[in-house]
Amino acid sequence: MESIFHEKQEGSLCAQHCLNNLLQGEYFTPVDLSSIAHQLDEEERMRMAEGGMGSEEYRTFLQQPSGNMDDSGFFSIQVISNALSVWGLELILFNSREYQSLMINPINEKAFICNYKEHWFTIRKLGQQWFNLNSLLTGPELISDTYLALFLAQLQQEGYSIFVIRGNLPECDAEQILGIMKVQQQQRPKLIGEDEAQSSSGMGRSSGQGSVLEAGPGVVEGVVDEDEEELRKALALSRQGMEVEDEEADLRRAIQLSMQGAVVSNTSMPKGGLVAKTTSSGQAPGSTTGGAPLSEKLSAEELRRRRQAYFDRQSQQLAQPTSPQQPTESTGPGKSGTEEDAQTKRSQ
Repeated sequence: MESIFHEKQEGSLCAQHCLNNLLQGEYFTPVDLSSIAHQLDEEERMRMAEGGMGSEEYRTFLQQPSGNMDDSGFFSIQVISNALSVWGLELILFNSREYQSLMINPINEKAFICNYKEHWFTIRKLGQQWFNLNSLLTGPELISDTYLALFLAQLQQEGYSIFVIRGNLPECDAEQILGIMKVQQQQRPKLIGEDEAQSSSGMGRSSGQGSVLEAGPGVVEGVVDEDEEELRKALALSRQGMEVEDEEADLRRAIQLSMQGAVVSNTSMPKGGLVAKTTSSGQAPGSTTGGAPLSEKLSAEELRRRRQAYFDRQSQQLAQPTSPQQPTESTGPGKSGTEEDAQTKRSQ
Protein backbone atom coordinates (compact mmCIF):
# COMPACT_ATOMS: atom_id res chain seq x y z
CA MET A 1 0.00 0.00 0.00
CA GLU A 2 2.91 2.36 0.61
CA SER A 3 3.88 2.18 -3.06
CA ILE A 4 0.51 3.59 -4.16
CA PHE A 5 0.56 7.33 -4.89
CA HIS A 6 -2.35 9.03 -3.13
CA GLU A 7 -2.84 12.80 -2.99
CA LYS A 8 -5.13 13.92 -0.19
CA GLN A 9 -7.63 16.72 -0.56
CA GLU A 10 -6.25 20.26 -0.42
CA GLY A 11 -8.73 23.08 -0.82
CA SER A 12 -10.96 22.42 -3.86
CA LEU A 13 -8.21 20.98 -6.05
CA CYS A 14 -9.96 17.63 -6.42
CA ALA A 15 -9.46 17.67 -10.21
CA GLN A 16 -5.70 17.92 -9.75
CA HIS A 17 -5.75 15.12 -7.14
CA CYS A 18 -7.94 13.00 -9.37
CA LEU A 19 -5.53 13.28 -12.32
CA ASN A 20 -2.38 12.71 -10.29
CA ASN A 21 -3.89 9.71 -8.48
CA LEU A 22 -4.94 8.30 -11.84
CA LEU A 23 -1.48 8.76 -13.36
CA GLN A 24 0.26 7.82 -10.07
CA GLY A 25 2.50 10.82 -9.85
CA GLU A 26 2.69 14.61 -9.47
CA TYR A 27 2.03 15.32 -13.12
CA PHE A 28 -0.27 18.34 -12.85
CA THR A 29 -0.31 21.48 -10.70
CA PRO A 30 -3.03 24.11 -10.32
CA VAL A 31 -1.03 26.35 -12.68
CA ASP A 32 -1.02 23.68 -15.38
CA LEU A 33 -4.76 23.14 -15.14
CA SER A 34 -5.40 26.91 -15.03
CA SER A 35 -3.46 27.31 -18.26
CA ILE A 36 -5.59 24.63 -19.91
CA ALA A 37 -8.74 26.30 -18.57
CA HIS A 38 -7.72 29.72 -19.92
CA GLN A 39 -6.92 28.15 -23.28
CA LEU A 40 -10.38 26.58 -23.41
CA ASP A 41 -12.00 29.89 -22.43
CA GLU A 42 -10.16 31.66 -25.25
CA GLU A 43 -11.27 29.04 -27.77
CA GLU A 44 -14.88 29.47 -26.67
CA ARG A 45 -14.58 33.27 -26.89
CA MET A 46 -13.28 33.05 -30.42
CA ARG A 47 -16.18 30.83 -31.45
CA MET A 48 -18.68 33.25 -29.91
CA ALA A 49 -16.97 36.15 -31.69
CA GLU A 50 -17.68 34.52 -35.04
CA GLY A 51 -21.32 35.56 -34.62
CA GLY A 52 -20.29 39.17 -34.19
CA MET A 53 -18.47 40.90 -31.39
CA GLY A 54 -21.29 43.41 -31.07
CA SER A 55 -23.98 40.77 -30.63
CA GLU A 56 -25.91 40.36 -27.41
CA GLU A 57 -24.76 36.76 -27.05
CA TYR A 58 -21.12 37.78 -27.21
CA ARG A 59 -21.51 40.57 -24.62
CA THR A 60 -23.36 38.16 -22.32
CA PHE A 61 -20.58 35.58 -22.74
CA LEU A 62 -17.93 38.09 -21.73
CA GLN A 63 -19.86 39.05 -18.59
CA GLN A 64 -20.26 35.45 -17.42
CA PRO A 65 -17.57 33.77 -15.30
CA SER A 66 -15.47 30.98 -16.74
CA GLY A 67 -17.16 27.60 -17.01
CA ASN A 68 -13.86 25.73 -16.97
CA MET A 69 -12.47 26.93 -13.65
CA ASP A 70 -13.22 29.16 -10.68
CA ASP A 71 -11.30 30.81 -7.89
CA SER A 72 -11.88 27.87 -5.51
CA GLY A 73 -9.85 25.51 -7.72
CA PHE A 74 -12.65 23.68 -9.50
CA PHE A 75 -11.97 22.50 -13.07
CA SER A 76 -14.44 21.23 -15.62
CA ILE A 77 -14.58 17.89 -17.39
CA GLN A 78 -13.26 19.66 -20.49
CA VAL A 79 -10.09 20.63 -18.60
CA ILE A 80 -9.61 17.07 -17.34
CA SER A 81 -10.25 15.58 -20.77
CA ASN A 82 -7.80 18.01 -22.36
CA ALA A 83 -5.15 17.21 -19.73
CA LEU A 84 -5.51 13.46 -20.31
CA SER A 85 -5.32 13.85 -24.07
CA VAL A 86 -1.67 14.85 -23.61
CA TRP A 87 -1.06 11.24 -22.49
CA GLY A 88 -3.19 9.75 -25.24
CA LEU A 89 -6.03 8.92 -22.84
CA GLU A 90 -9.73 9.23 -23.65
CA LEU A 91 -12.84 9.57 -21.50
CA ILE A 92 -16.03 7.61 -22.28
CA LEU A 93 -19.25 8.06 -20.32
CA PHE A 94 -19.92 4.83 -18.45
CA ASN A 95 -23.73 4.82 -18.80
CA SER A 96 -23.78 5.99 -22.45
CA ARG A 97 -25.43 3.80 -25.04
CA GLU A 98 -22.17 3.58 -26.92
CA TYR A 99 -20.34 2.04 -24.00
CA GLN A 100 -23.21 -0.07 -22.68
CA SER A 101 -23.59 -1.67 -26.10
CA LEU A 102 -20.06 -3.05 -25.75
CA MET A 103 -21.15 -5.20 -22.75
CA ILE A 104 -17.73 -4.93 -21.11
CA ASN A 105 -17.28 -6.22 -17.57
CA PRO A 106 -16.05 -3.32 -15.37
CA ILE A 107 -13.29 -5.47 -13.85
CA ASN A 108 -11.69 -5.69 -17.31
CA GLU A 109 -11.24 -1.91 -17.48
CA LYS A 110 -8.20 -0.01 -16.19
CA ALA A 111 -9.64 3.02 -14.41
CA PHE A 112 -12.70 5.20 -13.82
CA ILE A 113 -13.12 8.88 -13.03
CA CYS A 114 -16.19 9.85 -11.02
CA ASN A 115 -17.76 13.27 -10.47
CA TYR A 116 -20.57 14.49 -8.24
CA LYS A 117 -21.30 18.08 -7.22
CA GLU A 118 -17.96 19.39 -8.50
CA HIS A 119 -15.91 16.67 -6.77
CA TRP A 120 -13.64 14.39 -8.82
CA PHE A 121 -11.99 11.15 -7.74
CA THR A 122 -10.32 8.12 -9.36
CA ILE A 123 -10.89 4.37 -9.19
CA ARG A 124 -7.96 2.49 -10.68
CA LYS A 125 -6.69 -1.06 -11.07
CA LEU A 126 -3.12 -1.58 -9.91
CA GLY A 127 -1.76 -5.02 -10.65
CA GLN A 128 -4.75 -7.35 -10.22
CA GLN A 129 -6.58 -5.30 -7.59
CA TRP A 130 -8.87 -2.27 -7.62
CA PHE A 131 -8.39 0.77 -5.39
CA ASN A 132 -10.58 3.74 -4.56
CA LEU A 133 -8.15 6.70 -4.74
CA ASN A 134 -10.61 9.33 -3.55
CA SER A 135 -8.64 12.31 -2.24
CA LEU A 136 -11.17 12.71 0.59
CA LEU A 137 -9.95 9.43 2.08
CA THR A 138 -6.98 9.17 4.40
CA GLY A 139 -5.47 6.50 2.12
CA PRO A 140 -6.19 4.11 -0.76
CA GLU A 141 -9.20 1.84 -0.23
CA LEU A 142 -8.97 -1.73 -1.52
CA ILE A 143 -12.00 -2.80 -3.58
CA SER A 144 -12.71 -6.40 -4.51
CA ASP A 145 -13.77 -7.36 -8.03
CA THR A 146 -17.21 -8.36 -6.75
CA TYR A 147 -17.70 -5.08 -4.93
CA LEU A 148 -16.53 -2.95 -7.89
CA ALA A 149 -19.72 -3.44 -9.93
CA LEU A 150 -21.88 -2.81 -6.84
CA PHE A 151 -19.86 0.30 -6.01
CA LEU A 152 -20.27 1.73 -9.51
CA ALA A 153 -24.01 0.98 -9.47
CA GLN A 154 -24.33 2.70 -6.10
CA LEU A 155 -22.50 5.77 -7.40
CA GLN A 156 -24.85 5.94 -10.37
CA GLN A 157 -27.88 5.81 -8.10
CA GLU A 158 -26.44 8.63 -6.01
CA GLY A 159 -26.12 10.81 -9.12
CA TYR A 160 -22.43 10.47 -9.94
CA SER A 161 -21.16 10.87 -13.49
CA ILE A 162 -18.76 8.00 -14.24
CA PHE A 163 -16.21 8.04 -17.05
CA VAL A 164 -14.16 5.10 -18.30
CA ILE A 165 -10.48 5.72 -19.07
CA ARG A 166 -9.31 4.31 -22.36
CA GLY A 167 -5.66 4.20 -23.44
CA ASN A 168 -2.31 3.21 -21.99
CA LEU A 169 -1.62 4.66 -18.57
CA PRO A 170 2.00 5.62 -17.77
CA GLU A 171 4.07 3.05 -15.91
CA CYS A 172 4.37 3.36 -12.15
CA ASP A 173 6.01 1.55 -9.25
CA ALA A 174 2.71 0.47 -7.74
CA GLU A 175 1.72 -1.28 -10.97
CA GLN A 176 4.95 -3.26 -11.03
CA ILE A 177 4.90 -4.19 -7.34
CA LEU A 178 1.23 -5.12 -7.18
CA GLY A 179 1.60 -7.02 -10.44
CA ILE A 180 3.59 -9.73 -8.64
CA MET A 181 1.86 -9.64 -5.25
CA LYS A 182 -1.50 -8.89 -3.68
CA VAL A 183 -2.14 -6.77 -0.64
CA GLN A 184 -4.69 -7.10 2.15
CA GLN A 185 -6.31 -4.26 4.04
CA GLN A 186 -7.26 -4.92 7.65
CA GLN A 187 -8.89 -1.55 8.24
CA ARG A 188 -10.51 0.65 5.62
CA PRO A 189 -9.40 4.30 5.50
CA LYS A 190 -11.70 6.96 6.93
CA LEU A 191 -12.84 10.19 5.38
CA ILE A 192 -10.51 13.09 6.07
CA GLY A 193 -13.34 15.13 7.57
CA GLU A 194 -14.30 12.29 9.89
CA ASP A 195 -10.69 11.71 10.92
CA GLU A 196 -10.11 15.42 11.55
CA ALA A 197 -13.36 15.68 13.54
CA GLN A 198 -12.27 12.84 15.80
CA SER A 199 -8.80 14.37 16.15
CA SER A 200 -10.20 17.82 16.96
CA SER A 201 -12.65 16.38 19.49
CA GLY A 202 -9.80 14.49 21.11
CA MET A 203 -7.68 17.65 21.14
CA GLY A 204 -10.61 19.59 22.60
CA ARG A 205 -10.92 17.14 25.43
CA SER A 206 -7.17 17.25 25.94
CA SER A 207 -7.07 21.07 25.95
CA GLY A 208 -10.05 21.30 28.27
CA GLN A 209 -8.57 18.78 30.63
CA GLY A 210 -4.90 19.17 29.82
CA SER A 211 -3.69 19.41 33.37
CA VAL A 212 -5.88 16.52 34.42
CA LEU A 213 -4.66 14.31 31.58
CA GLU A 214 -1.02 15.16 32.18
CA ALA A 215 -1.25 14.59 35.90
CA GLY A 216 -3.99 12.02 35.56
CA PRO A 217 -1.94 8.82 35.64
CA GLY A 218 0.13 9.92 38.61
CA VAL A 219 -2.87 11.23 40.51
CA VAL A 220 -4.96 8.20 39.83
CA GLU A 221 -2.10 5.89 40.67
CA GLY A 222 -1.42 7.79 43.89
CA VAL A 223 -5.06 7.62 44.90
CA VAL A 224 -5.25 3.96 44.12
CA ASP A 225 -2.04 3.22 46.02
CA GLU A 226 -3.17 5.28 49.01
CA ASP A 227 -6.59 3.65 49.04
CA GLU A 228 -5.08 0.20 48.77
CA GLU A 229 -2.63 0.96 51.59
CA GLU A 230 -5.43 2.23 53.84
CA LEU A 231 -7.51 -0.80 52.98
CA ARG A 232 -4.66 -3.16 53.82
CA LYS A 233 -4.12 -1.37 57.13
CA ALA A 234 -7.82 -1.53 57.96
CA LEU A 235 -7.96 -5.22 57.14
CA ALA A 236 -4.84 -5.90 59.22
CA LEU A 237 -6.29 -4.05 62.22
CA SER A 238 -9.57 -5.84 61.77
CA ARG A 239 -7.82 -9.20 61.70
CA GLN A 240 -5.78 -8.28 64.78
CA GLY A 241 -8.93 -7.19 66.60
CA MET A 242 -10.67 -10.41 65.67
CA GLU A 243 -7.69 -12.46 66.83
CA VAL A 244 -7.55 -10.62 70.16
CA GLU A 245 -11.27 -11.03 70.66
CA ASP A 246 -11.03 -14.72 69.78
CA GLU A 247 -8.16 -15.23 72.21
CA GLU A 248 -9.99 -13.45 75.02
CA ALA A 249 -13.17 -15.39 74.33
CA ASP A 250 -11.28 -18.69 74.29
CA LEU A 251 -9.55 -17.78 77.55
CA ARG A 252 -12.78 -16.86 79.28
CA ARG A 253 -14.45 -20.01 77.99
CA ALA A 254 -11.56 -22.22 79.22
CA ILE A 255 -11.56 -20.60 82.68
CA GLN A 256 -15.32 -20.95 82.98
CA LEU A 257 -15.24 -24.62 82.02
CA SER A 258 -12.35 -25.23 84.39
CA MET A 259 -14.17 -23.56 87.29
CA GLN A 260 -17.20 -25.74 86.60
CA GLY A 261 -14.97 -28.81 86.79
CA ALA A 262 -15.59 -29.77 83.22
CA VAL A 263 -13.03 -31.70 81.32
CA VAL A 264 -11.69 -29.62 78.49
CA SER A 265 -10.80 -31.69 75.48
CA ASN A 266 -7.94 -31.00 73.15
CA THR A 267 -10.28 -29.64 70.52
CA SER A 268 -11.66 -27.05 72.89
CA MET A 269 -8.24 -25.94 74.07
CA PRO A 270 -6.97 -22.68 72.62
CA LYS A 271 -4.11 -22.87 70.17
CA GLY A 272 -0.59 -21.57 70.36
CA GLY A 273 0.22 -19.36 73.34
CA LEU A 274 -3.26 -19.80 74.84
CA VAL A 275 -2.22 -23.20 76.20
CA ALA A 276 0.56 -21.63 78.24
CA LYS A 277 -1.82 -18.96 79.52
CA THR A 278 -4.48 -21.38 80.69
CA THR A 279 -2.09 -23.96 82.13
CA SER A 280 -0.14 -21.33 84.03
CA SER A 281 -3.26 -19.75 85.50
CA GLY A 282 -2.46 -18.39 88.94
CA GLN A 283 1.24 -19.26 88.73
CA ALA A 284 4.26 -17.31 87.69
CA PRO A 285 6.40 -18.45 84.76
CA GLY A 286 9.05 -20.95 85.84
CA SER A 287 7.02 -22.26 88.83
CA THR A 288 6.30 -25.93 89.21
CA THR A 289 3.10 -27.91 89.27
CA GLY A 290 3.54 -31.34 90.80
CA GLY A 291 7.33 -30.98 90.63
CA ALA A 292 7.56 -30.53 86.88
CA PRO A 293 8.81 -27.24 85.42
CA LEU A 294 6.36 -25.49 83.11
CA SER A 295 9.17 -24.92 80.67
CA GLU A 296 9.22 -28.65 79.92
CA LYS A 297 7.38 -29.85 76.88
CA LEU A 298 4.40 -31.76 78.29
CA SER A 299 1.86 -33.68 76.33
CA ALA A 300 -1.68 -32.41 76.05
CA GLU A 301 -2.97 -35.37 78.10
CA GLU A 302 -0.43 -34.73 80.92
CA LEU A 303 -1.38 -31.07 81.02
CA ARG A 304 -5.04 -32.04 81.18
CA ARG A 305 -4.46 -34.45 84.11
CA ARG A 306 -2.40 -31.92 86.09
CA ARG A 307 -4.88 -29.15 85.54
CA GLN A 308 -7.74 -31.45 86.49
CA ALA A 309 -5.92 -32.53 89.68
CA TYR A 310 -5.27 -28.93 90.60
CA PHE A 311 -8.87 -27.92 90.15
CA ASP A 312 -10.05 -31.04 92.03
CA ARG A 313 -7.96 -30.05 95.05
CA GLN A 314 -9.35 -26.57 94.92
CA SER A 315 -12.87 -27.95 94.75
CA GLN A 316 -12.31 -30.27 97.74
CA GLN A 317 -10.99 -27.46 99.90
CA LEU A 318 -13.97 -25.34 99.05
CA ALA A 319 -16.35 -28.28 99.79
CA GLN A 320 -14.98 -29.01 103.39
CA PRO A 321 -17.02 -27.41 106.27
CA THR A 322 -15.26 -24.74 108.27
CA SER A 323 -14.44 -25.81 111.94
CA PRO A 324 -15.80 -23.46 114.67
CA GLN A 325 -12.53 -23.70 116.65
CA GLN A 326 -9.18 -23.54 114.94
CA PRO A 327 -6.09 -25.03 116.59
CA THR A 328 -3.62 -22.41 117.81
CA GLU A 329 -0.60 -24.55 117.09
CA SER A 330 0.31 -26.82 114.33
CA THR A 331 -0.25 -30.50 115.12
CA GLY A 332 1.99 -31.76 112.47
CA PRO A 333 1.39 -32.69 108.97
CA GLY A 334 -1.29 -35.19 108.19
CA LYS A 335 -2.92 -35.21 111.73
CA SER A 336 -6.23 -33.73 112.71
CA GLY A 337 -7.26 -32.40 116.15
CA THR A 338 -9.39 -35.47 116.97
CA GLU A 339 -6.50 -37.88 116.53
CA GLU A 340 -4.31 -35.76 118.86
CA ASP A 341 -6.90 -35.94 121.70
CA ALA A 342 -7.15 -39.70 121.40
CA GLN A 343 -3.42 -40.11 121.81
CA THR A 344 -3.41 -37.90 124.97
CA LYS A 345 -6.10 -39.98 126.65
CA ARG A 346 -4.21 -43.23 126.00
CA SER A 347 -1.05 -41.82 127.48
CA GLN A 348 -2.87 -40.83 130.69
